[in-house]
Amino acid sequence: MVAGLCCIKRVSSWAIANQKEAILTTPIEPLADRAFERGAYANLMQWAKDANTADRAWLYLEAAHIVGQLHFKPHLETHLKMMGLSLRTRDWPEAGGQLLRLALVPMGHLSGRLPLGNPGRSRVSAFKPMAVRPELAELIARARGH
Repeated sequence: MVAGLCCIKRVSSWAIANQKEAILTTPIEPLADRAFERGAYANLMQWAKDANTADRAWLYLEAAHIVGQLHFKPHLETHLKMMGLSLRTRDWPEAGGQLLRLALVPMGHLSGRLPLGNPGRSRVSAFKPMAVRPELAELIARARGH
């Protein structure tokens, strides 16, 4: 088990090095260069749970996805919460997309192919690194400072 975790970490470092373009276009400090921010992630997940609208919950979950996507458990947990929200709101295309992403999370971590900055929604490619949208960058900054 420990050997497997070391391997995942090494592969993920390789993937980060090969996604410099995504890192350079991200308007906040690159998350790949930071230790996992458990507090910021926990804040975003709690805010998503407490959100008074589904749209607001999606924003918090997208921000949480960006903060946690380089770490297996938070990445998987975020997609599980996204799946739950899509089912509660009866957004069937989103639910299908989240089901696919739940299957892709383990493969992405094992292969080291994680698209940095990707918000994790089904309306964007699961394989495309992206710049963090300004509204998500603001939420992440607020969660870090909270």
